[in-house]
Amino acid sequence: MTGAEIFAGIIVVLVIAVIIMGVKQVPQGYEYTIERFGRYTHTLRPGLHVIVPFIDGVGAKLNMMETVLDIPTQEIISSDNAMVGVDAVVFFQVVDAARAAYEVNNLTHAIRNLTMTNIRTVLGSLELDAMLSQRDQINTRLLHVIDEATTPWGIKVTRIEIKEIAPPKDLVDSMARQMKAEREKRAVVLEAEGMRQSAILKAEGEKQSVILEAEGEKEKAYREAEARERRAEAEAKATQVVSSAIAQGDVQAINYFVAQKYIDALQAIASADNQKVIMFPLEASKVIGSLGGLAEIAKETFKGKE
Repeated sequence: MTGAEIFAGIIVVLVIAVIIMGVKQVPQGYEYTIERFGRYTHTLRPGLHVIVPFIDGVGAKLNMMETVLDIPTQEIISSDNAMVGVDAVVFFQVVDAARAAYEVNNLTHAIRNLTMTNIRTVLGSLELDAMLSQRDQINTRLLHVIDEATTPWGIKVTRIEIKEIAPPKDLVDSMARQMKAEREKRAVVLEAEGMRQSAILKAEGEKQSVILEAEGEKEKAYREAEARERRAEAEAKATQVVSSAIAQGDVQAINYFVAQKYIDALQAIASADNQKVIMFPLEASKVIGSLGGLAEIAKETFKGKE
């Protein structure tokens, strides 16, 4: 092999090497920054690209997919002087490769420290009860603050989640006792409320019973008064009939009045409380005769109406 052939072979190899060095393949989900003599010029997106060998070079290879960053546990003092351990997780995505590569050094370290600092600031301004009960509000507030702070770095923070808020064991025990006392208090209140409702219902029932009883007595009195009124009307009618008969000279009418008084006196004697044997002459024929006179009066009255 002559020297010319060797030289030509070397030239071919160098050309091939230069071509290989000038061809860059960017995988999906990544972007490469290109520097010319150390200065950023442009960004290569996923696909096959050609650059100028020895002049242009790849500066940074950035992952453009959403990334999960764990935030380690740190001790935080709440506004009511409770010491708690808090850890979190951050979801972020690079949206501008050039700014993420050249605006901040060690991107993940910067995001982690920025998040830890803001967690201390936000949670330190809250009381322990608010920390434990307002997770969503805390996450939203942290997301707003950290996303705004990382925007100049070409970063979009999509989510921040507080994973755990761990109070000290003695504080947890105290909270458990407090919750137990609250539950017992609610149980006593509910029991007292039940007794109160029972007493109210019982009083309402007694009230309705008294009202119904009074209504019954009222109705009874009304019915009795109505019956007495009707009896009085009947007595008045009978008296009027007998008086008319007497006025016309009918002797049987006088016998009716005598018999009526006689029967009333017998009824009073029979219903007396003293249990005595009373003997007196009883002229039953006269009483019967008086009743017969009453029949004659009624008969004459009906004939007069006809």
